[in-house]
Amino acid sequence: MRLVRIVALVVAPLIAAFAGAPQADARQSSRHHVIVAVNANQSSNWSGYNQGTIEQGGKLFTQVSGDWTVPTARPHVHGQDEFSSSWVGIGGGCVDADCNVTDSTLIQAGTEQDVDAAGKTSYYAWWELIPAPSLEITTLKVAPGNRMHVDIHEVVANSNVWVITVKNVSTGKSWSTTVPYSSTHATAEWIEETPLIIDTSGAGLAAMPNLGAVTFDKAYTNGKPTGLKTTEEMQLVDFNTNPPTPVATPSAPDRGHDGFRDCVWASTCRAPTGD
Repeated sequence: MRLVRIVALVVAPLIAAFAGAPQADARQSSRHHVIVAVNANQSSNWSGYNQGTIEQGGKLFTQVSGDWTVPTARPHVHGQDEFSSSWVGIGGGCVDADCNVTDSTLIQAGTEQDVDAAGKTSYYAWWELIPAPSLEITTLKVAPGNRMHVDIHEVVANSNVWVITVKNVSTGKSWSTTVPYSSTHATAEWIEETPLIIDTSGAGLAAMPNLGAVTFDKAYTNGKPTGLKTTEEMQLVDFNTNPPTPVATPSAPDRGHDGFRDCVWASTCRAPTGD
């Protein structure tokens, strides 16, 4: 029997702090979720790389950043709504290498690449403080092929005041906000996700569109290249099929160990050739 560790959203804390966050240029979007871990290297909602404080020998994360190119979303199954999120964040992941301990806090920012049942696509940038819903950054337009950069850092160590910056490198436009958030500082990650969708029929993890390969690069933590290792890979798997179906598979790190390729609807993935 497979043991599935599902980390529930924390509903009580942080609402008051979030209420004071700037929202004039954002509106509610889909919800994202902390990791739904199945074992050390597989998840029902995340694919990418995850570092944890125990796995890193006690390191706490006060900064995370990364780049990626917004992928083109195409229907995987025609006639259904499909959603994907590319992001970096602090918290919400596996604290130890075996993923026996997971984190319930998560501060994150990224891009959404969705396609509806009629085949219409939508792309936008967003940010989120779990357990509050994600907020679309309406002043920062994104499109397939745009190069994105996200940086999240604590203003002063142990202050729990964070600066979130999302930049569209291709257009030169950027957005930033400063928010209070009580983080454990326990994990850092670079992720392709199927977000949590809530509608009149209930809540569930989204179906993934076709995205091809999403390349992450310039992954930093605490101001330094993060030194990714293959043991930190997380594969997204659909366990509702028999046998389970790989939904997204990360490659080995690039030569600089600060990037990787995430291949959607593939069971293997070749590493980028550059640094």
